[in-house]
Formats: sequence, C-alpha cells, structure tokens
Amino acid sequence: MDVGSVDCVSLPDAANAPADVDDAGQGLGTLLAAARAYPNKGANAGGVHELLECPVCTNSMFPPIHQCQNGHTLCSTCKARVHNRCPTCRQELGDIRCLALEKVAESLELPCKYYSLGCQEIFPYYSKIKHEAQCSFRPYNCPYAGSECAAAGDIPYLVSHLRDDHKVDMHSGCTFNHRYVKSNPREVENATWMLTVFHCFGQYFCLHFEAFQLGMAPVYMAFLRFMGDENEAKNYSYSLEVGANGRKMVWEGTPRSVRDSHRKVRDSHDGLIIQRNMALFFSGGDRKELKLRITGRIWKEQQTPDGACIPNLCS
Repeated sequence: MDVGSVDCVSLPDAANAPADVDDAGQGLGTLLAAARAYPNKGANAGGVHELLECPVCTNSMFPPIHQCQNGHTLCSTCKARVHNRCPTCRQELGDIRCLALEKVAESLELPCKYYSLGCQEIFPYYSKIKHEAQCSFRPYNCPYAGSECAAAGDIPYLVSHLRDDHKVDMHSGCTFNHRYVKSNPREVENATWMLTVFHCFGQYFCLHFEAFQLGMAPVYMAFLRFMGDENEAKNYSYSLEVGANGRKMVWEGTPRSVRDSHRKVRDSHDGLIIQRNMALFFSGGDRKELKLRITGRIWKEQQTPDGACIPNLCS
C-alpha cells in the first residue's frame, strides 16, 4: 500500500461499514477512519508513525492492534489495562481489530526505541521488539539488592545513584579486603548484607556478600557483578578467598553482568559459598559471632601474539 497516496483516494465513509469487519477490501477505509478520529495526525509518512503510536503507553503499536467503533486505536498490551473501554471516547472496545494499521505496521521500518540513548538501528516491525529486548543501549536496572529499586539508566547514572541514594561504599583499585561481622549468625532470613562498588580498568564492579537459606541450611555467599554487558564482562576474572585457623576456601570465576539480576546470579550459586559451620570455624572464638574476612582481586585477561592469555593486574 502506498501510504503517501492515502489522502488522494476517494472511498465511501468507512464509518458506515460494520465495525467488526475489517477485511483487506475495507482496510484503506479503516485507515482513513482512523485519520479522521485523530485529525491532528496526517496520513503522510510521519503521520502514519504517529497513527501507530498507542495513546496509552505511547509506544509503537504492532499486531494485534485494537480499535473502538469510532476508530480510536490502542495496542494489545494496553487493551487489558483499560477494562475494555476506549481511553479516548470511553466507548466499549469489544474485539475489533484494525487490520489496516496492522498492514501498515508490517510494511514499516522503525527505529529502535533506544535511539535517544545511542542506538542507530532501524528494523522491520516484526524484528524490532526482539532487538530491543537485547539492545546494548537499553538501560541497566539498579544492581542494589537490598530493596526493590526501580531506578534504571546508563552506568554513570547508576554509579551516582548507588553512591548518593543507597550510600554504597565506593573504592578504587582491583584488590579488596573486607571484614563481615554478624552478632547472631543463626538469624539468616534471606538477609542482604553488603554491596561495595570497585572502580578499576576504567570499569565498575559490584561485590555482593549476603546470607540466605540453601535448602534447610543457611549459607553465606560472595560474588562479583560487572557493570556493563555480558560480552565485556568476559574480559575480566576475579578471585575470592576466605579462611582462618590454617584453612581457606578460594573461588575464581568471571563476573556476571548486571544484566543478570542479583537473584538470578545468587540462585545459580555462581560465587563463593560458605556453609554456616565452616563460616563459624573461620570466625574462631566461641562460634557465637560471625567474623569473616573476604579478600580478592580483579584482573583483565590479555592475549599474547601467540594467542595465550595472561592476566593484567592493575596497580
């Protein structure tokens, strides 16, 4: 369908057609009806993009696209939110599909919704949503695990957010030595204890340490997350060590991206896990108080000309 010629076509008023019948022969008439329903949105190329904007969420609409009897449209996601009432004229929505706009949507190539954040890609409608779910420019969620924080943004914003709003400790350097103390280690209750942010190699890393129930037994777990995408996280490695009384436990791994939620990483057990009895042994004394010292370092893997990997430790 030539969108640019819509204004020049003379057809009977689509409003006289049955509202629940929108086959291919009536598609263009329905598009004109939609244009009449939104008089400020023309039927030129830019206007069609506006016609495809859901009036509720303002996102681009993709099939299935729903409409009321007066031609007002909205996306399928928002249809469930408005309790079957048109948000524009308050008429009952029913199950009317706007096949004309669906055909227009199928013919368009649209920019990624994260274009304002730097993504310059353009996609057909059917691959746009799939791309946006994995777009490297999409915002990151707040990595703080102590609350259900809804903040999202790029890495510089989240670093400032963690420092200013969550009062997280910030450190520079690629080695760490932290001591964790809890007066009653038998009261676990899935408590999140600590988040510390480290800055090295020009990147930011989140060190988590917490207690939770693993089956019937309480455990303590430490792990590192990289503040960036998974492909970048694979360039780094880290080690964690805990011990006392002539014993020690060591973990080495690759930091997980903050794209993976805190709970996903924790539930995958991808980190240093210390059983409570061992943690109390490392604590010494009468074992009534938890006193753990976690040491570790972060390094960047570099390839030599012959393809071998050597660690690059920051100063």
